Amino acid sequence: MGTPDFAVASLDALIKNPFLDVVAVYTQPDKYRGRKAQLTYSPVKVKAMEFNIPVYTPVKIREQENIDQLREINPDIIVVAAFGQILPKEILELPKYGCVNVHASLLPKYRGASPIQKVILDGEKETGVTIMQMAQGLDTGDMLARVKTKILPTDTGESLHDRLAELSGPLLIRTLDAIEAGEVKPEPQDDKKSCYAGMIHKEDGLLDFTESAAALERMIRAYYPWPGAYTFVNGQQLNIIKAKILPGNSIKKPGTVTSVTPEGINIQTGDGILTVTELKLQGKKAMPVRDFLNGNKIVATGTVFSPDPEAK
Repeated sequence: MGTPDFAVASLDALIKNPFLDVVAVYTQPDKYRGRKAQLTYSPVKVKAMEFNIPVYTPVKIREQENIDQLREINPDIIVVAAFGQILPKEILELPKYGCVNVHASLLPKYRGASPIQKVILDGEKETGVTIMQMAQGLDTGDMLARVKTKILPTDTGESLHDRLAELSGPLLIRTLDAIEAGEVKPEPQDDKKSCYAGMIHKEDGLLDFTESAAALERMIRAYYPWPGAYTFVNGQQLNIIKAKILPGNSIKKPGTVTSVTPEGINIQTGDGILTVTELKLQGKKAMPVRDFLNGNKIVATGTVFSPDPEAK
C-alpha cells in the first residue's frame, strides 16, 4: 500500500526479491491533473502495472467491501509506504504478520506526513528510515529496524527524499527476512521524544524575511521542489531556488535588497544577509542571478520583497 515516488522504491524491492510474491497493490485513486485535466496514475500504480500486479484504488480503505476484499486476498503481511490513508484495526490485524510501515525519518522524533522537509527546516544533522509495526496511533508502532544517513548542508527536500527512498528498499527486505525468521526485536517508541510533521501546503513556502537568514536558507532547501520558497515583487511571484548566508546586518528593514551583483542578490533578513544565487519568476524557468538580471529589471538595490502579492 503506497502512493508517491517514495513508495516506489519499496515496491520495486519487493518485486525483485525472488522469495516474495506481491499479490496486490493498493494506492490512492487516479486524479485529473493540469490544465487539460488529464487522468494520471500514482507512481506506485504505474510501477505495479509494469509487472501486471493487480491494483486497487479505494477512496476509503476502511469501507467494509475493501476489508472483505483484503480478507479474500489473504496476505501474509501488508507493507505500507506513504499510502495516504489510515488503516483501521480490522486491517491491521488481518495479515499473519500484521502490517509494517516504511517511514522516512528516525522515529520516534518525526511522525507525520512531511518528516523529510521537517528535518531540514529544523537543522537536524542526521535522519533515516524506520520500519515499524503498525498500530492504531499515527506512526506510534514498535520500531523494527532503522538505517541512518547524514543530512548534508546542500541537501534539498528532493535530494534527501531520493536518498531515503534508495535506503528504504534494502532495509525493508532485511526486515521482512527477520520477521519471517522470528529474529526481529520490536522496540517501543518513547512518545515524549516525538513531534509531528504535518501536511505541507502551498502557502507554507511563503518567505518571511523577519526570520533569520539561516532559517530562510533551510526553508529554501526543504521546500524544493514543492511547494517552493517564494516571495513577491511588484505583484509578481518570485521563487528562490538557491541561496547562501552572509554574516552581518544593515540598517535596512527585512526584505530589502541591500546590493545586487552578478553573483547574488543580497537581502536583509531578521538576522544576517540572505544571498540569492538562483531564482525564477512564476511560469518561467530557473536561472542563475547573472542570467536573471540580464532579462529582468524588477530587482535592484532598495527593492523590497513582500509577502503580499498586491504590494508595489
